[in-house]
Amino acid sequence: MSKDTEDHTVGMEQFETLPRRILTVYLPLAVFVFVLLFPFYWMAITAVKPNYQLTDYDNYSPFWVVGATLEHVKYLLFETSYPGWLWNTMIVAVASTFISLAASVFAAYAIERLRFTGARITGLLIFLAYLVPPSILFIPLAFIVFQVGIFDSKLALILTYPTFLIPFCTWLLMGYFRSIPYELEESALVDGATRWQILTKVVLPLAVPGLISAGIFAFTLSWNEFIYALTFISSSENKTIPVGVLTELVRGDIYEWGALMSGALLGSLPVVILYSFFVDYYVSSMTGAVKE
Repeated sequence: MSKDTEDHTVGMEQFETLPRRILTVYLPLAVFVFVLLFPFYWMAITAVKPNYQLTDYDNYSPFWVVGATLEHVKYLLFETSYPGWLWNTMIVAVASTFISLAASVFAAYAIERLRFTGARITGLLIFLAYLVPPSILFIPLAFIVFQVGIFDSKLALILTYPTFLIPFCTWLLMGYFRSIPYELEESALVDGATRWQILTKVVLPLAVPGLISAGIFAFTLSWNEFIYALTFISSSENKTIPVGVLTELVRGDIYEWGALMSGALLGSLPVVILYSFFVDYYVSSMTGAVKE
């Protein structure tokens, strides 16, 4: 038996007994799952809990529901502008994600594969641009949005979200493009392929997991963005979910907790569904699907 095999056998002995497995695997995993899922459980029970149970902790437990109701969901969907907010959020997130991915693919490919002078410095500057807080950028962006005349429109969000999506997606795709063997492009160049053909027929098909991963991140960031949506949108019919739920369902010191939690729960479902469909691609992009 080789030394590596012996070390591996010794290292796995700690998981052989049940008490050790409980202490080292099951217990940490249970704590992680509880911390991860408890907010969703709290939103779900609050969304279907009658109003009189929300504050009467003497007679009702805050951790489960007695006599669930759908009045909060009905109020949210039929007596507020929530369906419009959901549609606005979907349009803004999809459009800004598409624009950001298109720009990021060209930027990442040029930096990692064309090897022009200053490529590394350019990549570093793009990553540093992602680190700039949105709370600093929204002031000059607001001035530009007013000057262009797109204030209080979905176009204002679609054109400003790429300012923080493109740097992030470019940085992510740079790392993925770096893992693709350069010999594939050299072979394509020898066969007479152009750079556009190499990008579309060689690099992008191999980079599908990375593209999906960048798209998921961009879509999630766009879906949950708050500062720009709060600054550039004023009318109720153009608001997105994060802003609409907070500004329309909180009136002074009155918090409509049932409707708030219903809106938060329904607003999180599209992102959850997106992750569930593309989780395999997401994991492969994180672990490296292409090996040199």
